Amino acid sequence: MNIEIRVANLDEIPIVHKLMLDAFEEYRLLDVPSSALNGSEEDLLNAINSGSEQALICLDGEIPVGSARFKLNEDSIYFSRLSVTPHSRGKGIAKEMLLWLEKYAHNNSHIKRMECRVRASLAKNISLYKAMGFIVYKEEEVTNPNGFLVKTVVMEKIL
Repeated sequence: MNIEIRVANLDEIPIVHKLMLDAFEEYRLLDVPSSALNGSEEDLLNAINSGSEQALICLDGEIPVGSARFKLNEDSIYFSRLSVTPHSRGKGIAKEMLLWLEKYAHNNSHIKRMECRVRASLAKNISLYKAMGFIVYKEEEVTNPNGFLVKTVVMEKIL
């Protein structure tokens, strides 16, 4: 594997969006399907153009295999939609993207922690984050963009 992770440029936003859709397809059959499946490429582009979010892209050679969205807050980096294509899973790509985000945070000295929100029912995802040093610090029930209540955990890693 020849992994490269970097901030996605604007012409890669369609690729970032497709990576997310491919990765989140498995959540379509949940009782409350992931709202990621309804997010449009235009919404992502608007978030990036407005400066409210950034996206990272992960390539194996020239093949896109992962992506995530993130934003810098006052003292934290919040990431969401961490996505690895189904055929690329089990190779440490999600961990590499998390390490990239952590390094990005360290390069912004005001960032003291990493934060994400995960569905409480996705034990595999929670386990991944715990293995990377995250802890569950809050449990919440939130209304997703589709209008459904979803039980979530908020996880953080102190840097």
